[in-house]
Amino acid sequence: MRALAIFCFRHARLVIVLWLAVLAGVTFGAQSVGVDFRDILALPTSDSTTAQELLQESAGGVSGATERVVFEATGVPVSDQSVQGRIEPMLAEVAALPHVETVVSPYSPQGAAQVSPQGQVAFATVTFDVKADDLTIEEAKRFVEVATGAQGGVLRIAVDGAVAGRTLAPPDLDDAGLGLLAAALVLLFTFGSLFSMLVPILTAIISVGTAIGVVGLLTHLMDVPTVSQEIVVLLGLGVGVDYALFVVTRYRQALVGGARQEDALGLAAATSGRSVLFAGVTVCVSLLGQFTVGISFLDGIAISSSIAVLMTMFAALTLLPALLKLFGIRILSASVRRDLTLRHRKVLPEGRRWGALARVVTRKPVWSTVVALLIIGALTVPVFSLRLGIPDAGLQAPTATTRQAYDMLAKGFGPGFTGPLVVVGRADSDEERRAAEEVHAELVGHPDVALAVPPVVSPTKGGGQITAVVVYPKASPQDEATDALVDSLRAEVIPRATDGTNAQLYVGGSTAVQSDFARAITDRLPLFLGTVVAISFLLLVVVFRSVLIPLTAAVMNLLAAAAMFGVLVAVFQWGWFGIAGTGPIEPYIPVFLFAGLFGLSMDYEVFLVSRIQEEYHRRGDTVEATVNGLAATGRTITAAALIMALVFISFVTTGDRVVQESGLGLTVAVLLDAVVIRIALVPAIMAMFGKANWWLPRWAGRVLPRLDVEGTGHSHRLEDDEEPPGPFDWFSPATEEQPEPKQLTGQVG
Repeated sequence: MRALAIFCFRHARLVIVLWLAVLAGVTFGAQSVGVDFRDILALPTSDSTTAQELLQESAGGVSGATERVVFEATGVPVSDQSVQGRIEPMLAEVAALPHVETVVSPYSPQGAAQVSPQGQVAFATVTFDVKADDLTIEEAKRFVEVATGAQGGVLRIAVDGAVAGRTLAPPDLDDAGLGLLAAALVLLFTFGSLFSMLVPILTAIISVGTAIGVVGLLTHLMDVPTVSQEIVVLLGLGVGVDYALFVVTRYRQALVGGARQEDALGLAAATSGRSVLFAGVTVCVSLLGQFTVGISFLDGIAISSSIAVLMTMFAALTLLPALLKLFGIRILSASVRRDLTLRHRKVLPEGRRWGALARVVTRKPVWSTVVALLIIGALTVPVFSLRLGIPDAGLQAPTATTRQAYDMLAKGFGPGFTGPLVVVGRADSDEERRAAEEVHAELVGHPDVALAVPPVVSPTKGGGQITAVVVYPKASPQDEATDALVDSLRAEVIPRATDGTNAQLYVGGSTAVQSDFARAITDRLPLFLGTVVAISFLLLVVVFRSVLIPLTAAVMNLLAAAAMFGVLVAVFQWGWFGIAGTGPIEPYIPVFLFAGLFGLSMDYEVFLVSRIQEEYHRRGDTVEATVNGLAATGRTITAAALIMALVFISFVTTGDRVVQESGLGLTVAVLLDAVVIRIALVPAIMAMFGKANWWLPRWAGRVLPRLDVEGTGHSHRLEDDEEPPGPFDWFSPATEEQPEPKQLTGQVG
């Protein structure tokens, strides 16, 4: 790490030019070829996927995306000639668009049921010959533009469906700039230097901009969901500022200590630079753990978010040294530079307050642990009401065409019409056709069904036939009653209809796809959680050569995750604080946030415990090492957490639900991890365990590699006749000797 940093320092202009050239190149490339985000929720082995595959075999116009052009008339019925005279020419123009296969007008005999009972709302069904993701953004925008072109006066028109969804504007991330501004103010207050503030901010902006361009190009190579772009900005800015902060802090400490700039950078690279490298790789490993879920939607999020972290990590190790050379000694505040010029330095007790806090925590570790657990427990309570699902269009922005269509459909037909189900099966034999008819007969009058359309038999491209029963639930797509209806169809209604026959029927439709998607992620969550926890545990075992420290870290991270999800349930399911409409939590949010939490918490764990370990090697006393370790790192950890939280919380105002959930969740996780866990819970538990914190079986000590993450040169080795402390040889603060506090010196300003 030292050699790389020194090279970038000595060739600062070249490194800066290369970074700017890469940023410009990927940005220009992404803008030239465009971006092609794809929100594909299909699962290869699900019931809804089989239903969709059967529909794709149809030769009757149900093989591609199906949209609904919804319109509402005020003061006159939709059957009025003034309304019909505007709608029919518009539908004819829609029918002439590329890839439009069929258009069923509510004024045709086939579309008679597409007019609401009150006669004020109606919709036309538009079927494409390709899937929504196979249409370009320009084609989708043209479709919506033509469909809504006839509105005005008493007539409102909106479009519902996946094609229309591709035209929605991305979340407004301008408020992220406010988060960066707040972070800049914290840096300025912490360091007292404009240039110390600029270095982390510039590093984060350039690296995140590069990551956005790379992800944009990546969309042409693999399926990347739209939300990935916001996650790149969210995660990249947060960790980017943090990683740069760790290196700049150590660099400034070395300068204040009298080191030359190049030597100070070498020390910072060999210590904090190694921590950044380890933390970045660990975050990426945690994020890539989403691959264990086996869903391509999450694979795209895992790759794009990992690219963001890798870019910010690489920038902290290469671009940052170049910027430090560019700004020179101005990285220090004016007062400190003046003191250095006069060949004396202002020495203040670093972390005096943090050291005092650590002594309070370690003297009463049981009480400190209880208080911390009560705080976490209170935040965790709502998590027992967690429900995973895909919120419907009713939670989108009121200006979105899909939201407007949702509101009109719900007003005219009921909320269930916004997410119909389709019971699909082959109809090559009489018993298969009768099975579909029995399903329809049982659903007529069903308490949870608003309307069941009689079976429609269509020929397939291969010469066979399929049958489809369209079912409109009474409840909205995100309602628990709709999920229960899907389960009832599969577990009760269809088995009764097909009993004793060879007929097979499947439940499809967008609502069924979303239900299967949520269930698939829920079923795979234990494997994912176990994988991430196991990887984090093993990495910490290697780093700290300890069993108890990684074990307690894993448990504390699980508690922090539960508290984070508890806050999300209270805000987004229960509607606390009125931030967003109430609905289920997207099933991929826990996966991404859990991976992010475990990865980001590793930053603070390594930064704090490695310093405690360094002090322990020097002093041989766990309590005193904990006090001095927290005194030396408490300020930096708190400042880093506050900066990251300010960046994350700025995303809560975007208006996009997924980005809001991610921003709030990571804000809660970072603050809880840095303040409650690292400042209170970790020192208290380490004080209770004493020397047992550093216990490692002899066989594991011989097998595991030795890492020196902080580059301090400390590597605790047991002599042949030295017995390692046992796993239960902990010491209470009352029996472990506690030396008087010692004066600590360090960075200034």
